[in-house]
Amino acid sequence: MSAPARWGAVLALGLAMLAVTSEITVASVALPGIGADLGVGPGATAWVLLAYTVPMAALGIPAGRWGDRADPRPVFLLAQFGILAATAATVLAPTLPVLVAVRVLQGVAAALVVAVYMLIVTASVPPDRRGRAIGLIITVMTVGTMAGAPVGGLVADAFGWRAVFLVKVPAVLAAVVAGALLLDRRRVRGVPRPARSLLVEALVLGGAVTALLLALDRAGSAGWPAPAAGVLAIVLFLVWTRLPTARSVRELVRRPSFGPTLTALFAVSTTSGLVSFLVPWFVVDVLGRTATAGGTALLVFVAAVAVTSPVAGWLVDRIGPLRVTLAGGVLSVLALGALVPLGAGSGWTALAVGMALVGVAGGVFNPAVNAAVLAAAPAGSEGATGGIAMTVRTVGSAVGPAIAALGWTLTGGGTAGWRLGVAVLLVLALAGTAVVLGPALRVGAPAA
Repeated sequence: MSAPARWGAVLALGLAMLAVTSEITVASVALPGIGADLGVGPGATAWVLLAYTVPMAALGIPAGRWGDRADPRPVFLLAQFGILAATAATVLAPTLPVLVAVRVLQGVAAALVVAVYMLIVTASVPPDRRGRAIGLIITVMTVGTMAGAPVGGLVADAFGWRAVFLVKVPAVLAAVVAGALLLDRRRVRGVPRPARSLLVEALVLGGAVTALLLALDRAGSAGWPAPAAGVLAIVLFLVWTRLPTARSVRELVRRPSFGPTLTALFAVSTTSGLVSFLVPWFVVDVLGRTATAGGTALLVFVAAVAVTSPVAGWLVDRIGPLRVTLAGGVLSVLALGALVPLGAGSGWTALAVGMALVGVAGGVFNPAVNAAVLAAAPAGSEGATGGIAMTVRTVGSAVGPAIAALGWTLTGGGTAGWRLGVAVLLVLALAGTAVVLGPALRVGAPAA
């Protein structure tokens, strides 16, 4: 008989991950107010988002490796207090440079949460229930993240952009209380001092991620900045692969099911371009509806994820994470295929049905792929594994909107832009699903 699951610890982790992942969507609605109040343009305000994203991607792998040597409970609590302190500094920031700097600190604190994410799941839930635990966390994260944007918009209209950053504070405070009371106190490893090699690795990865994001941001413009940034990203990534600290990551990626699972995670993560770029533009530019109609279509997507994720978690525990990951990938391909033909005559209902299908696919795929990554991790490397997965997911979520925006721009937008953008995302999802097909068919279902 398996050990009992500690669902209170799972809830604490879900609240913390909600605060971490909602920060981008909540902050995005504050950008116009930031620009007007601090006297900067839209391009400059984009760094408010990038300053948070880059540390998470850069620190994911080294922080995860560091987390494997640490006691998850104090790291978890340290991260929550770091988020609260950085949030207070964000609210008081007098200039854009100061705001960007404290957003970097927020990203660092968020990376610490990610560093112990899979460690806490492993310590709190036996293997035969981890699918359900991850499904619960995914549900909380998805609903909270998508709800954050409209809530943040209401707060921004009523109290200004600074108050928007306070929206997540109740979740963080609840995570502090739940973490202090419910996380495992039996470990005594403490919080080790980060080695210099980890700091070097973080700087190299941070430079590579920053250069990649700049290349994607400038991809649709003429001139040398985009190619130069792309080349710099490749060079820095190659430098990272030669670092001694990257050896363990290379060994993990070479494991039979781990590399294909990461590939599927990256490919399907690019479908974020549908939610964050294509749907809002399609609703306004093609259907001629208001932004409210686009928001409603996204709520349909969120509802589908929320309903499906717990079911997917249960299936993971019954038939294994790789098989459910494959099913989620197939559903993603089918859902995107249903969206490709939409055009001016399709109507909002057809879009809503398509987004519901995408939500079902995401609700199946996300808990399963996280469980598959965790299952492929050797004992003692759960932190590094979670960091790798977060980095891959973050990069995929950045690449997706950039690709969608490029396709939209090249075709002049409208129906052609929609169809090209969705088709490219479909091809990526198909490729990722194909890669995981072999490992999913080879693995057996877990014992009952």
